[in-house]
Amino acid sequence: MDNKEKVLVIIPAYNEETVVAEVIKSVQKNVPGVDIITINDGSKDMTARVAQKAGSKVINLPFNMGYGVALQTGYKYALENNYQYVVQLDADGQHNPKYINELLTQVQSGKADVVIGSRFLGEGGYKVSRTRRGGMFLFGSIASFITGQRITDPTSGYQAVNREALCFCVSDVYPYDYPDADTIIMLHFAGFKVREVPMKMFLNKKVRTMHSGIKPLYYIFKMFLSIFVSLLREKPYKKRRKKCL
Repeated sequence: MDNKEKVLVIIPAYNEETVVAEVIKSVQKNVPGVDIITINDGSKDMTARVAQKAGSKVINLPFNMGYGVALQTGYKYALENNYQYVVQLDADGQHNPKYINELLTQVQSGKADVVIGSRFLGEGGYKVSRTRRGGMFLFGSIASFITGQRITDPTSGYQAVNREALCFCVSDVYPYDYPDADTIIMLHFAGFKVREVPMKMFLNKKVRTMHSGIKPLYYIFKMFLSIFVSLLREKPYKKRRKKCL
């Protein structure tokens, strides 16, 4: 595989020792020979050791810095090591690696700069709580209105990205707190082509603290604030877009 085709699979992980090896082995099965890096986001369990034993390179963050920081760490690694395409998927087993090649085909063909795997296109069938589904619908509707295209799954972490979009995502405008609908809007303002493709995902049975207590309200507030800032900073986003050699 030459530099024009180099692909990296990024797996951000936090306390996923029970399932991360299975995810890595499934990636290896579906995309033989692909490079894999697990970003261990300050896990308190054996995630790092399990991932390394399964055949993934590992970057260890000193403490739990959050999903967005873990992703951006992977993006920086990809750029520094001359990868042309990145596929990101979660370490919790929710994302089926059999769709990796489909995501890659979309970005490698030039149909899009960023391709998002949607749980709610096609046959769908993915079940979430009313609260979460309501939040997804709300921010998907906002992103759809602003971008002028239908966005059904703004919180999907199953994505493929080309090198030019990676350059944008390592900049200081990247919303590392919750890189969801606001990221889609930023990419749109910067002139990138964003596309959703349908895929089935496994139900994540783990209880995420982001969706308990008052944290959903905090998430809604931060997302509205981030989108508002995105609308104010349209021109700077266009200036941030650049090509990487």
